[in-house]
Amino acid sequence: MRRILVTFSIIISIGLMAQRPGVRPAGAGRAGGAQNSIAGHIYGKIVDSKTNKGMDGVSLQFIGNRTDTATQKASPVTLKATITQPNGDFSLDNIPTIGDYTLRISAIGYKTIEKKISSGPRPAQAGAQGEGGRDQMMGMIDRDLGNIRLEQDAANLGNVTVTATRQMFEMGVDRKIFNVDKNLTSQGQTATEVMKSIPSLSVDIDGNVTLRNATPQLFVDGRPTTMTLDQIPADIIDRVELITNPSAKFDASGGNAGILNVVLKKNKKTGYNGGIRSGIDSRGKVNIGGDLNLRQNKVNFFASGVYNQRKSISTGTSDRINLNKNVPTSRIYQRTNPINNGYFAFIRGGFDYLIDNRNTITISTNYNRGNFKNNDQQQVDSLLIANPSFNTVRQNSEGKMKNIGSQFSYKHNFAKTGHELTADVNYNSNKNENAGFINTQTYKSAYEFKRLPVMQKSVSAGNTKNWTIQTDYTNPLSETQKLEIGGRASIRDQQNANEQYFYNQGIGQYVISKNLSSTYKYTDRVYAAYANYSQKVNKWNYQVGLRAENSTYNGSTIGRDMSGRDSISNFNVNFPLSLFPSAFLTYKLSDNEDLQFNYTRRINRPNFFQLIPFIDYSDPYNLSVGNPGLKPEFTNSFEVAYNNNYKRGANFLANGYFKYNTNLITRYQYEGINPDTAQNYSSSDSVLFNTFLNANNSVTFGIELTNRMPVTKWWDMTVNFNLFNSRINVNDPKLPDISNKRTSWFVKWNNSIKFLKTFSFQFSGDYYARTVMPQSGGGGGGGRGGGGGGGFGGGPVATAQGYINPRYGFDAAIRKDWSWKGGNSASLTVSMNDVFRTQFFSMYSESSFLMQTSRRRRDPQIVRVNFGYRFGKFDVNLLKRKNTREVDGGDNMISQ
Repeated sequence: MRRILVTFSIIISIGLMAQRPGVRPAGAGRAGGAQNSIAGHIYGKIVDSKTNKGMDGVSLQFIGNRTDTATQKASPVTLKATITQPNGDFSLDNIPTIGDYTLRISAIGYKTIEKKISSGPRPAQAGAQGEGGRDQMMGMIDRDLGNIRLEQDAANLGNVTVTATRQMFEMGVDRKIFNVDKNLTSQGQTATEVMKSIPSLSVDIDGNVTLRNATPQLFVDGRPTTMTLDQIPADIIDRVELITNPSAKFDASGGNAGILNVVLKKNKKTGYNGGIRSGIDSRGKVNIGGDLNLRQNKVNFFASGVYNQRKSISTGTSDRINLNKNVPTSRIYQRTNPINNGYFAFIRGGFDYLIDNRNTITISTNYNRGNFKNNDQQQVDSLLIANPSFNTVRQNSEGKMKNIGSQFSYKHNFAKTGHELTADVNYNSNKNENAGFINTQTYKSAYEFKRLPVMQKSVSAGNTKNWTIQTDYTNPLSETQKLEIGGRASIRDQQNANEQYFYNQGIGQYVISKNLSSTYKYTDRVYAAYANYSQKVNKWNYQVGLRAENSTYNGSTIGRDMSGRDSISNFNVNFPLSLFPSAFLTYKLSDNEDLQFNYTRRINRPNFFQLIPFIDYSDPYNLSVGNPGLKPEFTNSFEVAYNNNYKRGANFLANGYFKYNTNLITRYQYEGINPDTAQNYSSSDSVLFNTFLNANNSVTFGIELTNRMPVTKWWDMTVNFNLFNSRINVNDPKLPDISNKRTSWFVKWNNSIKFLKTFSFQFSGDYYARTVMPQSGGGGGGGRGGGGGGGFGGGPVATAQGYINPRYGFDAAIRKDWSWKGGNSASLTVSMNDVFRTQFFSMYSESSFLMQTSRRRRDPQIVRVNFGYRFGKFDVNLLKRKNTREVDGGDNMISQ
């Protein structure tokens, strides 16, 4: 049944496409074209052969031959398409009156029939037949085909478990599409684990995702989101789309790495169907979930839910040598063992309402909440020869989060195919609460305290609300030309209160430290409009576009600045109106080969956390502070791509890219006086500050090769190779020369093997060579560092003072499938990550103040067992397609 459903969707999609450019009716010259301009009309009724009742929603295609002007070869194309009315009636207007044609009639659960139609005599015959010929011609102009009987297909009705498997990798017009709904190694986990299997993407130990060494902007179902990847269950993801060089149609904000769009599952099969699933890992943590879809008549209802427990265990070391001209060289060795334990739950539901054939509204909502507790035991050894000591640091914290999102969409299809208007309103709200305790005890020796313990309490709460309102209009001006225009408004409100307390031994209670506490709120507004024009000329296809964006920051902070003075600061940053052109040029080398060139300009605005001049004291040995003088960074991106579908089921894609950034936002480290005196440290103690600055520019260029090939009938292999050079240039007379450059590469390897008919095996691996720290996600992030990834910590930011050491790892999974008549099926999956326990994350950084090497490992060799059961009932009488224009594909992303 699934194969029939997929085939049906493909047939409808092809039938509703605009007539292909560059083709004309076979054998039609000027005279033929004149005669063929007479419009014909056929009509009739489709009935069930057993009940003799009219059938609703039957697909009809009027097929004829057209000649390609380039090749002069005729090929069949769909000239007209329609579906039957509830009583089975159909009508096709404006059809040709000359020539031989085919009427293809199909319905799910019934045998497809093809009826030959000769629409009148040949032109020469018409002239010779006189009055009789004219009478016959008039009969062809308005023709009743009567009742056409369809027979049920017993084979298809008896076993609906026949499937057509989608390819893992597909090429869209402006994106790469990865179908991950069948990915084995990520079942029962989150979107972070899904990204590890996607070519082009790199995932670090904290779940931060980078694309070509930069952080992409995260979308869910084609729209920006406040969620992070570790808040999205892997089991509800249908596909992942990578848009490496977005056109003017999409948001220009979000950095220089393009867009990462996560498309969630949304079943549109008529009838009802769903599934339940559960699993457990080797740490005893369980996951359960389910989904349900019901479609009948004009309503499609969908709902899903997931509950996922998680326990993450990490080990890490940090070895730092402090270089200070005023004091002897010291060495600090830090060992850490954090354990993060908690859960998250995700519920999603909504419905589509088909008002009529041309108007559809969609309402959906999601609710996500989680609770995680973190415990960390650290030991810090200070190896200063003159005065050695060591610290024990105990950290306990608890974080709670809640995310609510809702969406209202309206779509209107005009009479002309592809002519449409959409309107969209999205709302996202995210709340979080965090409380933590840090107890630091300093020892002179194993049995002697150096001072009383420093006991710190941190309490914070935040709330983010994001409104997005947008509209898009698409008009195919002709068979070869298309115009797209649209507008968008995005408003984001954020509030956060951060209070830091230290325990006062004298009074026996915690006392707030105003130096380190702050409250802030801000509003970020972005307004945009765009226009795209595209045209096809023979084998060439081009698109040019222009986007205009204006943005503002309005915010305030209450706290103390770095001088220790009380401060109430108001931020009113107005970024000027900026223009972002884009251009795409595609040349079709052959039926299987394409060559594309494209250029875009994008912006990465500093986020609020990178701007505020208040200290983050979460790590007392590495303080962080914002820089209110940061400027937006601009990226000019060029790409050339070659795509070759060189044989059935195989695809080779080569990309060359060049990115030039101005005012790159990069992390910078310097030494300063510790501003806090509540820790019993003297005011002369120095401490390292991590802040941000604008590099003069950065250059990234490289080549990416992706090859998917069927090695045998039962073995598919995908290999991705990325070679690139990153350079960061900082020329500031006030700063030391901290420019950085490095050539690096990584490779990803994925194998899918089927054996014994019902077994599947997946084995994947990756290797990352030494590379500079990835570039910033800027305004796309949600915390200090501005990362756009996911994971428990903030995202990475480019640094001119360090690099990441090589790393590699392998994952494996095996699955057993069962299927029964009636559409029910089940599967059992066993998977293990980091099979050979080789995945380490190591980073080196240096400056005139220090040299530091850190090394971390997280969650190696976790075994997961997951079981899923699918059910469904497909009643032939319910198989009704009310909107023939609705095609579910990668090009349906709402514009930004």
